[in-house]
Amino acid sequence: LAEPRSKRPRVTLPGCPSHRPLSGSRVRQNFPPAVEEGLCGVTGALLELAYCLQALGEYFDQSHVALPNVSKFFLHQALEERKAAEALMKYQQERGGHYCSKTIQKPNSEYAVGLVKALELAMVQWKTMVRYFEELYALSIENADPHSASTIKKQFIEPKIRKIKLMGDLLTNARRLDCSQDGRNSLGDYFMDRLQKEFRTGIEPESSQHCSPCQPLQQCTGAAEGLKRPQRESCQHRNGIGPIYATIHCTTTLPQCNDGTGAKVKQGREGL
Repeated sequence: LAEPRSKRPRVTLPGCPSHRPLSGSRVRQNFPPAVEEGLCGVTGALLELAYCLQALGEYFDQSHVALPNVSKFFLHQALEERKAAEALMKYQQERGGHYCSKTIQKPNSEYAVGLVKALELAMVQWKTMVRYFEELYALSIENADPHSASTIKKQFIEPKIRKIKLMGDLLTNARRLDCSQDGRNSLGDYFMDRLQKEFRTGIEPESSQHCSPCQPLQQCTGAAEGLKRPQRESCQHRNGIGPIYATIHCTTTLPQCNDGTGAKVKQGREGL
């Protein structure tokens, strides 16, 4: 007999021991209680991550640190994590489950007083969340819940992997600029705050990304140009240049002619 394959060591999911599935739900279908409990626990972990990122954003906004773009970056990431937690809550409700409200722990970010330490802490937190979601994905496959597995893979695992790549690039640039790790502000922190693309343009769109004029505005512009053209043609007719039918396109500009041509043409148009 062949030896059994060694299983991958599992990460302990932040479960919810007090979680109880809803008994009177009519929309519940193929939603295992183990998957629901794991979703509930991971939702609480996402809220704790959002709280940690918010604490980092508030720290870099203080007057003795004065890195406003870095602060906006972390606050924006905290908002995204909170939206991800709300999306998980919404998904549980759609499947016939519910989220158990729990106490959010105080973020352990007091030691992240430098830019490098803060970036390292955020990367560690996101790597932990990816492991949670991967374990939840495997749990969904084992309990024959392909819908939860597909949702977790597409909507939660892939965005977290892109964020880990982003934090790796930021950490590399921070180490190149010799940013502070012990809370002492350095010139590298200032360069990262002012020159790093993700900090400058990651929150607010660039001016080049503004949309072009909408179609109704373009039509109005074309109509305005069309109104000006008959005016020039009417002036040409006043000077004896051009055909007479060129002045019939627009009667609103004809009264500007002083020789009474506009009134004659208007009468001729009414006769037509």
